[in-house]
Amino acid sequence: MTGNPAWARALSALALLAVDPAGLRGLTLRARSGPVRQTFETALARLPDPGRRIHPDLSDTQLFGGADIAATLAAGHLIQSAGLARTPARLILPMAERTPPALAARLAQLLDQSPGHTLILLDEGLDAEEAAPAALTERLALHVTLDAVPHTDARPLLPAPADLLAARARLGQVNHTPQDVITLTTLALSFGIDSLRAPSLALRAARARAALKGRTTVSEEDLRTAAELVYPARATQLPQDPPPETEEEDSPAPDPDQSSERPDIPDEILVAAVAALLPSALLDQLTRQQSLRRAAGSGAGARRKAQHRGRPLPARPGAPDGRARIDLIATLRAAAPWQAMRRKTRPDAPGLIIHAPDIHLKRFEDRSDRLVIFAVDASGSAALARLAEAKGAVELLLAQAYARRDQVALIAFRGTSADLILPPTRALVQAKRRLAGLPGGGGTPLAAALEAILSLAQHAQAHGLSPALALLTDARANIALDGRGDRVQAAEDTARLAALCRARALPAIVIDTANRPGPEPARLAAEMGARHLALPRADARAISAAVATALGD
Repeated sequence: MTGNPAWARALSALALLAVDPAGLRGLTLRARSGPVRQTFETALARLPDPGRRIHPDLSDTQLFGGADIAATLAAGHLIQSAGLARTPARLILPMAERTPPALAARLAQLLDQSPGHTLILLDEGLDAEEAAPAALTERLALHVTLDAVPHTDARPLLPAPADLLAARARLGQVNHTPQDVITLTTLALSFGIDSLRAPSLALRAARARAALKGRTTVSEEDLRTAAELVYPARATQLPQDPPPETEEEDSPAPDPDQSSERPDIPDEILVAAVAALLPSALLDQLTRQQSLRRAAGSGAGARRKAQHRGRPLPARPGAPDGRARIDLIATLRAAAPWQAMRRKTRPDAPGLIIHAPDIHLKRFEDRSDRLVIFAVDASGSAALARLAEAKGAVELLLAQAYARRDQVALIAFRGTSADLILPPTRALVQAKRRLAGLPGGGGTPLAAALEAILSLAQHAQAHGLSPALALLTDARANIALDGRGDRVQAAEDTARLAALCRARALPAIVIDTANRPGPEPARLAAEMGARHLALPRADARAISAAVATALGD
């Protein structure tokens, strides 16, 4: 179809989905907005089945239908609205990485109970932390990544709709052998895929490709193409080399009748084809030790709208969608002044006459959990004093964390690197244990500290936390980001990362702990868009109070 292998796989996935939409369930596309993704969506629109675009904020009523409150009030009897689930279609979900868990569960239920529906996830996540829900991607057979495809190679070249429909008609005649099942299952096992759904979906894809090629039996090429489209995104480990075989003189000869039934290890070419398509961040995902819990809310972080809990807000007019609750008092208050006028037009109507604009919905404001990141300069001769003060400040904040629902993390930087000494926690006992013996001395890798802060803050935001920073340093950076002792390069790296902190609007305070305050911390605070506070004689309580005031406690 095209000279670019990644684009050819994308078009192949679309063609297979057109041949067996009920069996493959759908496709996950990971690509940012741009001409390449737009071309892919153009090709997607040419598939035979009807398509409907949905939104991550889709309500249960819009999806499954339900009582139309506004129409019911106007008509005086119950009127049901039809949801998207009633008519089988290809559902296209942009911004799939923002899908809330409730909608993911509903869509998974729809895929399990309604074979006529297929789902296309358009995942625009910037990194591995931002991804479509696993409950959906695990149910969809095909996975396509277009990040490395130049726009000059992207052309919507698909088989003609008549050919796709003919292949769909041939699908029931395609046969496979037990050895094909063994090959796909063993291949999945070699990549750490423990779900039986993956080999089943891969077999479906292989049969669809055979039907598309006009064959009635699955070939090795069909198995390879199916494995390339199904397995790489599900892999949890790199394939291991089989142990060397040892010959034993007394070992019995294999039975020729049973040798053909014994599962064979997948062909090395097949393993290499799948391994070549593994995501580049697979090793990072496998070695990542820390993971943050999703915040439950009601903390001291950023404000966000809530449906059922939090601080009550004034009710607002709106259409009931199955999520927000109707504010009965506000609704009656809005309808009361119009009763005399409405009674003239509907004298036989029983009770109050309520129109759709009268309906008011309850609103709440919740707060996400806040993560206070302490970044402590542990370099130089005064490091031990600063570390002791930071330990006391962290312990004071932790003692109040249960009331404010704050979490606290500690990053210490010295020498050539910055280390996460205390992962995000509220556990006071664990914090004291981790803070017991922090070493000090060496250079000031301020750029490395800012890089670690940004990484942790991004991780926290992806898990629903509101990060805030308290940076204790004299800001006299002398270690560049690459670990070299170069003050000029260190200053450039620090300024660049400080500007990135400012661009991400990270609430922060820079606390100058030098014995003689200099201009560097104030300049760093200005570059970060943070508050500057000079505390050359700061103790734990002063630091704790300053952080609480500056970060909006």
